[in-house]
Amino acid sequence: MKDRIETIIKDLKTKLKDSFEIEELEDLRVKYLGKSGEITKLMPLLRNLSNDEKPAMGRLINETKTTIELLIKDKKDSYLAKLLKDKLAKETIDITAPSYKLNKGTIHPLNLVIMDLEDFFIGQGYHVASGPELELDYYNFEMMNLDSNHPARNMHDSFYVTEHELLRTHTSPVQSRYMQKHKNKEIAIIAPGKTYRRDPDDATHSHQFMQCEGLVIGKNINFSHLKDTLLNMAKHLFGDDHEIRLRPSYFPFTEPSVEVDVSFKDKNGNLSYIEVLGAGMVHPNVLTMNGFDPNIYRGFAFGIGIERIAILKYNIDDIRQFYLNDIRFLNQFKGEF
Repeated sequence: MKDRIETIIKDLKTKLKDSFEIEELEDLRVKYLGKSGEITKLMPLLRNLSNDEKPAMGRLINETKTTIELLIKDKKDSYLAKLLKDKLAKETIDITAPSYKLNKGTIHPLNLVIMDLEDFFIGQGYHVASGPELELDYYNFEMMNLDSNHPARNMHDSFYVTEHELLRTHTSPVQSRYMQKHKNKEIAIIAPGKTYRRDPDDATHSHQFMQCEGLVIGKNINFSHLKDTLLNMAKHLFGDDHEIRLRPSYFPFTEPSVEVDVSFKDKNGNLSYIEVLGAGMVHPNVLTMNGFDPNIYRGFAFGIGIERIAILKYNIDDIRQFYLNDIRFLNQFKGEF
């Protein structure tokens, strides 16, 4: 039987030296390993062997089957590799030919403003912080010194999802969350993001708008730091020829509080001012509620509308243009990917 097995292997190797089509290789596999193949015909011969010889011969038959499978597989792999090589040789690609023209998109004007603000403040050593848009009443109001009966809530109470959850009305909750994670440490952050209020949609108002708030806390922070920050931000956004004007105001989370106007010249060259943001020194109650000792730490905060900046920078006449997805409008802005 051993001689017969050796003859089978030798015969197969001789045949594999010839050229084969893929179908012929399959026929060859069936000839040797199929139900009526050469190896299968050896199995009945095992009964003529002694019990001592049967195990060794059984292993030899199985090893022979494995050898035949590998020989045919190697031949098949070689055949397929040659086919691929021939195909690649015929399908040459001219890499110098011009490609299809792909239209490039532009960055949305609101994102351009946010990126510009981030670049400016990161250069000043600030971090960019973020938080959830679906916010808890606790962070949106209470930690910002707006208790449940505070009259300033009337202009904020908007889109409630549950009794204690609403779409945030400002990005101030990000400040509170950040302060609680960094108690008694110096902080310098900005928090850009979407906010929601029940404002009527018209040329200057939207129920959804973008905001960027800033927060700085330290042991020696005073109002002059706030004014310098606001002036530098205004000059960065609108140009070095612009100045700011501060007017006393009221916000529950800052004391003292100011409205900030930026100077502009009208079409006749006359100097005028446009309100762009609110700011102030962080209220001692806010510091205390969020884990800071107001006798040691002071801070300032500001909040500016992204749409307001974009309207002034790009001379947009209707805030709704930012949300209509009109490609004709969006293609006017630079900042390609």
